[in-house]
Amino acid sequence: MKKSDVSQGQPASELISKRIAELGDWRGETLGRMRQLIKEVDPDVVEEWKWMGTPVWARDGIICTGESYKDKVKLTFIKGASLKDPTPLFNSSLDGNARRAIDILEGEEVDESAFKALVRQAIALNSASKSKPSKKTKT
Repeated sequence: MKKSDVSQGQPASELISKRIAELGDWRGETLGRMRQLIKEVDPDVVEEWKWMGTPVWARDGIICTGESYKDKVKLTFIKGASLKDPTPLFNSSLDGNARRAIDILEGEEVDESAFKALVRQAIALNSASKSKPSKKTKT
């Protein structure tokens, strides 16, 4: 098991499941549903537990983080500014150069197919940048 997969002796997936259960309300249900959608897009997505308790989903780099606040669940796509968002789902962190986020409030439904499309794009972007030779090696 990789070091990044373990915190306090527990696999990240267990810590994320525990967080969802601890929330015990609409936020837990929402975070759990978004987690399920991410895994439906790519069952090989790696779950990580970073920054003192933030669920992270990664594939060749971070796809997004899932944070819960009193009034919302926030899914932050690290390279969100580079993703096409025709629906649009991104409604937060729109002024930054890289990140974009989706804030989900109680009772809100997220367009599942549009969300899955964002996850697919994020994975493709991570994979492309991982396999691309560095610009310094061009002649």
